[in-house]
Amino acid sequence: MRPKLSVLILNPPRSVIGHTGGMCRSIKTLRPPVIPEEATEEEIRAAALQYVRKVSGFRAPAAHNREVFDRAVDEIAASTMRLLDGIEVRGTPARS
Repeated sequence: MRPKLSVLILNPPRSVIGHTGGMCRSIKTLRPPVIPEEATEEEIRAAALQYVRKVSGFRAPAAHNREVFDRAVDEIAASTMRLLDGIEVRGTPARS
């Protein structure tokens, strides 16, 4: 019996991920209290870029893929900003 897809995504074997954690080590949590202040636009964009690099398997896209690569970074950064704007963490004020 094959495991559910969600199990494979959440708990991939170490041989698949190549290191001890399930998330790219370069992507950090971008919300207080994990970081002392709100994430900057630069930090959010850097995390989006790391995500797109990880998912696509390319550090930098070929010229014919540049537009779709950059659009993905923009869309993920925008989604991340909306997520951080909407998250409420107990004991911290809502992001303004």
